[in-house]
Amino acid sequence: MQQETPRSECTLEEAVSVFVELRPRLFGIAYRVLGSAVEAEDVVQEVWLRWQNTDRSTVVSPVAFLSSATTRLAINVAQSARVRREIYIGPWLPEPLDTSIDPEAGAERAEALELALLLLMETLNPTERAAYVLREAFDYAYAEIAEILQLSLVNVRKIVSRARRHLSAGRRTTVDTDEHRRLLEAFVAAAQTGNVAALEALLTPDAVSLSDGNGLRGAARLPVLGRSRVANLATATQQFWRDAEVRAVQANGRHAVVIYRDGRPTIFLTIAASQQGIHQLMWVFSPSKIAAFFDSPSRSTSALGTRPPRRRSALGALRDAS
Repeated sequence: MQQETPRSECTLEEAVSVFVELRPRLFGIAYRVLGSAVEAEDVVQEVWLRWQNTDRSTVVSPVAFLSSATTRLAINVAQSARVRREIYIGPWLPEPLDTSIDPEAGAERAEALELALLLLMETLNPTERAAYVLREAFDYAYAEIAEILQLSLVNVRKIVSRARRHLSAGRRTTVDTDEHRRLLEAFVAAAQTGNVAALEALLTPDAVSLSDGNGLRGAARLPVLGRSRVANLATATQQFWRDAEVRAVQANGRHAVVIYRDGRPTIFLTIAASQQGIHQLMWVFSPSKIAAFFDSPSRSTSALGTRPPRRRSALGALRDAS
């Protein structure tokens, strides 16, 4: 006779199954709101604990419950992060995320994922950013967003509309992925050979170079503005390029490079470009952000994909989620 599984175990099995299926979306929401995979992972872990300890028999919609918990926690973390970033030394850049494991997931809705847009979204307050992410990146209905943010429907519509206008005003039409890669490769090649003229030809007149190092030696503590200054900065230390190994990677659905010295990844570089040329260079020197980038493939499609991952045993899924 087959032994009946206790109801408590069935409930845990169901809870794990639901959470694992929704985890990609939860991480995607938190990452876009926070611009940090590490902080987003912390949020998702906290949501799992809440889900585990909730009386799930009273939850009408697990999607609504988990989305709400994730969004509200991410907003709280974003509010405290804004205070911490006020004492950050030099420019702050979002933490890049490796999307090479699942290129389709990385490219999907890339307008809410690219590093340049994540950086621009930092000019929104956390509630505006969350509303924009839920609507534009995950296509939540306005009524659902109002419920999650505990705001009126009219207010939510205004917030999303205001966020769209603000981002549109500061954003340029981006090139496709092939042209983005061509421009990045051309920039690196010109920088390696010290060809300032070639670099200037790739840059827009108002190009800006941002270096995220939080005071680390070698990282510019102020944005470098203008075609000539950016080109000269990129070629200032030729010994650096001669001793470096450059490897192509994919981050946030776009091409990037990681620069290695003595076999260790030390700098991450990507660009933002329009038909007029490269208008933004983003250099990440921060060791913790580079380490997080290399840790991100372990999340695979659990990070940003919208498709549910393959089914796993409850025990294995629970170990991953907790």
